[in-house]
Formats: sequence, structure tokens, C-alpha cells
Amino acid sequence: MPIARKRSTPATFHFADDGSIPNNAALPLVVYRAGIDLSGSPDPERLIEQTFADNGWGHMWRNGIFPYPHYHSMIHEAMGIARGRAKVRFGGKKGKEIDVNVGDVVILPAGTGHQLISQTQELVVIGAYPPTGKYNLCRGSKAEHAKAIQSIPKVPPPATDPVFGAKGPLIALWQP
Repeated sequence: MPIARKRSTPATFHFADDGSIPNNAALPLVVYRAGIDLSGSPDPERLIEQTFADNGWGHMWRNGIFPYPHYHSMIHEAMGIARGRAKVRFGGKKGKEIDVNVGDVVILPAGTGHQLISQTQELVVIGAYPPTGKYNLCRGSKAEHAKAIQSIPKVPPPATDPVFGAKGPLIALWQP
């Protein structure tokens, strides 16, 4: 069954280093509103997982979003909302709270802080990572921050957009 993808202009956000969360000075956070059409699907999790896998993103998980500020300094991350909705603060304490809903996909460049603020009970998020990079979990300590500042610029941009593939908007938005 083909997966319906909605080609709309992605929303982008840049966040400054707040002293705890470094964020990414070069690459924006990208949000595809209703990027994957999940309407009528009895298994929206599978549709998101298939979309990510078809576009070369893997090491997937199904869960929610941690309720504490954190980031990954050695890998980029994609999150697709399969069920429910949530308010997530991106960019650390001086960042922005963004509501995410079913079908939305958020692509976080390495270093971008994220923290769950509120959610509906049925929230299910699918996470995925490009094949380049190494997963780590940073919570904003001074020691992590110092190391992250060095590692974030070394994380290569992904070869594909997790929703739209090799010619997706992310590729142009994340040009070095």
C-alpha cells in the first residue's frame, strides 16, 4: 500500500545555545505538518516506520518523549506522531513550545534540545535515526555541553529526508 506524503512547506526553527543545551548553530529544526497521511489507518505506527525505513532511517523506537530536557550530540533524529498529540519544548529553556499532532514529523539536528511538556494519553511517537552518527543521550551538564560543542559540527547531514527521500526538502535545508 503506498504511503501518502504531504508535500507542504516545512516549518523551520533555529535555537541559540542556552548554556545547557547547545542546539545546532548551522542546521534548523524541521517540522512537516501532517507530513504523513495517517487518516483511516488501523496501524499508523507501521506507516511511519515504513516511511522512515523506505528512506534509509532506522534504529527505530516506539514510545513517548522524555519529560526532561535532553539532546543527542552525535546523531540527528526524526520523530513521527502516530497517535495523540503533545506539546514539546524544543531548543532548551529559551526555546519554543510546539504542538505536534498525528501525522506530523519533526526532524532534529544533532544538539537540539527537546522535552515533553504535555501529552494526550494515547500519544505514540516513532523515532528514527540516519545510518551515520552514534546515539547518545545528553541531559545538559556542563561537561556534556563542552564535549557536544565539539561533536555537533562533525555529525554529517543525512543522505535522505526521512519522509521524502533523496530529493526531500530536508536535503536543501541542511546543505552545509
